[in-house]
Amino acid sequence: MSTKFKLPTETVILPSKGVLYSEDSPLFKGEVEMKYMTAKEEDILTNTNYIAQGTVIDKLLQSLIVTEGVNFDDILIGDKNAIMVAARILSYGAEYKITYGGKEHIVDLSNIDEKQVDLESLKGSNNKFDFTLPKSGLKVTYKLLTHADEKSIEKDQEGAKKIDKDSRSEITTRMRHLITSVDGSDNPGEINDFVSNYLLATDARALRDKVTEIQPDVDLVFYPNGAKEGGVDLPIGVNFFWPEL
Repeated sequence: MSTKFKLPTETVILPSKGVLYSEDSPLFKGEVEMKYMTAKEEDILTNTNYIAQGTVIDKLLQSLIVTEGVNFDDILIGDKNAIMVAARILSYGAEYKITYGGKEHIVDLSNIDEKQVDLESLKGSNNKFDFTLPKSGLKVTYKLLTHADEKSIEKDQEGAKKIDKDSRSEITTRMRHLITSVDGSDNPGEINDFVSNYLLATDARALRDKVTEIQPDVDLVFYPNGAKEGGVDLPIGVNFFWPEL
């Protein structure tokens, strides 16, 4: 890169504050440095192969992060969401127009808050947590998912659909990646068997609720009536970064 020209950068604070990463990871500092978007990143946004593969946003974020040594696969999903929002604000501003209920709404992305999470309770966990399933009474350990886990989940789902095009296994696939041991066993085959055949719906819901409770993240919910009720997931696609698309 030429030393004549310098790109402006900003520091993005991660919702996890780094407490779930190992001390040898640059993410342990709880922040990443990001550059402003350039014409190079706009090329990424219009890359038809990336769009077709569903990887365009990931490619964009990887290009924008300038902190040395960051492995994008290691980033927790909640932290990745915060990086995505910051990237949009740095690139095209905080005003985001969406259509909902037949009306156009303007969302101020700068007002998106971090979830309220007890980070102190997460320190020293090494992203490994214990949970007793309320109905069966079985003890499991689980982790918060990373970008690498999300890619594996998508790959597994695509594989299942190739075998059965009507396959809908998102919940069980996610649970197989989320749960790291069952009743003291971390054998992947036993975990898979348990999730596929023995995990009660009430227990699965309880575990999902627990993950939502402790996962550091940003609040990507849009409240069409202004009040903090009746919220819907904020629609995010390629046009999140390039409104003209």
